[in-house]
Amino acid sequence: MVTRQYHEQRWGVVAGALIIQASLGAVYIWSVFQTPLLAQFPGWSETQATLPAQLVIAIFAFAVILGGRIQDRLGPRLVGSVGGLILGLGLILAGFTGDFAEGPALAWLVGTYAVIGGLGIGMAYVCPVATCVKWFPDKRGLITGLAVAGFGAGAFFFAPLARALIGGGDYELFGLALFPLPQVGVFDTFMVLGVIFLVAVVLGAQLLRNPPPGYCPPGWTPPAAAAGQAPGRADFTPAEMLRTPTFWLLWVTYLAGSTAGLMVIMKAAPIWEAFSLSAAVEVPVSHKRFASIASAAAMAVAVLALFNAAGRILWGRVSDSLGRKQTLILMFVLCALVLFTLDWMRPYPLYLLGVSLVALCFGGYLALYPAIAADYYGTRHIGVNYGLLFTAYGSGGLLGPFLAAVLLETTEGVEYQALDASGALATRVFQLGDYDIAFLAAGLLCLAAAVLTLALRAPRRSDARQARQAAASTEATAALPVCRQS
Repeated sequence: MVTRQYHEQRWGVVAGALIIQASLGAVYIWSVFQTPLLAQFPGWSETQATLPAQLVIAIFAFAVILGGRIQDRLGPRLVGSVGGLILGLGLILAGFTGDFAEGPALAWLVGTYAVIGGLGIGMAYVCPVATCVKWFPDKRGLITGLAVAGFGAGAFFFAPLARALIGGGDYELFGLALFPLPQVGVFDTFMVLGVIFLVAVVLGAQLLRNPPPGYCPPGWTPPAAAAGQAPGRADFTPAEMLRTPTFWLLWVTYLAGSTAGLMVIMKAAPIWEAFSLSAAVEVPVSHKRFASIASAAAMAVAVLALFNAAGRILWGRVSDSLGRKQTLILMFVLCALVLFTLDWMRPYPLYLLGVSLVALCFGGYLALYPAIAADYYGTRHIGVNYGLLFTAYGSGGLLGPFLAAVLLETTEGVEYQALDASGALATRVFQLGDYDIAFLAAGLLCLAAAVLTLALRAPRRSDARQARQAAASTEATAALPVCRQS
């Protein structure tokens, strides 16, 4: 009876994980905010408007290490709830950005959205993944894939919501108008999303709990290897891992993939708006026409979010049969080829295809690198070890959007009409730019990563170290509770 009760509880943990991750994944919708923010602060450059997106990813990645350490001690429910509160507070405070002049406004937005919000995301992100792994030793690959996929899919739901709240109009998915929403403007949209994320993450965290010591799913028997690792499979401590050349090769290639993926994901909306407005015949572009372009841009963000999520499951399964190394090379080459041709994908269906393929590969990176870290360095210290490797993702969050902004070649401004805060039409200017150099740079990074991956080898261990690790692993295993089903 006890086993059945626990067995049912673990699916509640999955539900909580999906709620949390979908909310946290809305970090990928920044591109929906960029054009409205530039309209409010015309003195901001492309690089300045990109800065909050860069920093929120970087701070989130580094906060994962902190969140992982704390949740190991205090449990996932408390840490996940605190993360949700911090994230919600950051976005609610970001809603006051409009009260400042242009210079202070950027500093305020960075401090609230990026620093506070990024810290909250990192604190909450690690809790669902770590908890699900403990509850599902029999379905570890599937469950971790689902949990991480939830993070990738969050933008699918929230990008259209943010677009409709900023400019007014219907909440649309795949061109279908589902229900009308009032125009609240870009700053109040931060507040609305802050409240939604705060409530959703805190409620989802209440479903998180660790299993009892020694828990085993009914009918599942731990593999024989669980009684003690073979010498050749000894676990690495974080310090030992950092001393291996393999770690730094993994870090550099992970950085390249994250840079390319986040360049497109965090800029998908303004890139499409630039593509569309560069072909505009009627100037100024009417409010109706620009609203249609903005809606298509938000839909691109939503669609690529689905591919981002799907890639985390698809490539993980491919790697089980093809091998991690071969799958990584395939993803890097595919991503490079798409980036080399993305500037010519101006028809909307082709643009959707291009950004979706980049997102598909990007999702695969986030599925494969934790698996590779476990393959090469063991699972005993996987939380901290992968947290250290995950800093490559955070660095890519800084580098990718930065490259897109700094390599952007501004050409001209195009006037368009939009509703101001009072609901009256106002004429604004969209600065057109050419992203082809940025796409080329990201594509070359992916090709370089593919070449480097050819040299990827499992880290070597000395015989003496193997013996020490095997003995330590056996002692640690003997101290653990016996797996029980009743």
